[in-house]
Amino acid sequence: MHFFQNEGNLSKKSSPRAEVQQQDKDTSIQSISSQEVIPVLVNKSNKLPNQYQPSDLIYPDIPFMFNQKSEKRQMRADAGAAIERLFAGAKQQGVNLLGVSAYRSHASQAALFNYYVNQDGYEAARKYSAVPGTSEHETGLAIDVTGGDGKCAAEDCFAGTEEAVWLEDHAADYGFIIRYPKGKDEITGYQYEPWHLRYVGKEIAKEIMERGITLEEYVDATVVNN
Repeated sequence: MHFFQNEGNLSKKSSPRAEVQQQDKDTSIQSISSQEVIPVLVNKSNKLPNQYQPSDLIYPDIPFMFNQKSEKRQMRADAGAAIERLFAGAKQQGVNLLGVSAYRSHASQAALFNYYVNQDGYEAARKYSAVPGTSEHETGLAIDVTGGDGKCAAEDCFAGTEEAVWLEDHAADYGFIIRYPKGKDEITGYQYEPWHLRYVGKEIAKEIMERGITLEEYVDATVVNN
């Protein structure tokens, strides 16, 4: 999912009501009732409740690309503690990371998605951005990261970098997976995103990464078509 640098200052001209009306017509999206479960599956077919907000959000002590205190620095407690350990582990091995964007409220996701709808239209927007309620960022269990130089933040050029390779090899040691792996677009509904980490816990993370599968395949879910 693309990252918008000024997502906190999106134009108020976007129309949440228009987006919601179109979303409501999509009967393929199911509501999630077990949203607090750590390995909860959120994707284009599985939607969080509109009013959902994690009850245990914290501010992990890790460096971000920006200095201001904002919601996108937050993660759920377990995920936040794990990302602190991951950043520390990477640094010990000479790999410096920066946070790009973590938690995103339903309102923020709606504003971001509607910005893209206004730019490219609804169908085009949902190919690279999540309909509100279907973004992993709303769980508080996901975070986009980049290298310490801040370059290639949530961009394709992050693939193959020293930091991306380290994450591929070590993220599972801290309970994270590369949520949208290469060649799994037809299953996840998104292209390869080596920067998007999702916390699922060590045991599940190691199984997913060692088997080279997705969270959808792990829970034996229905394939998500673009």
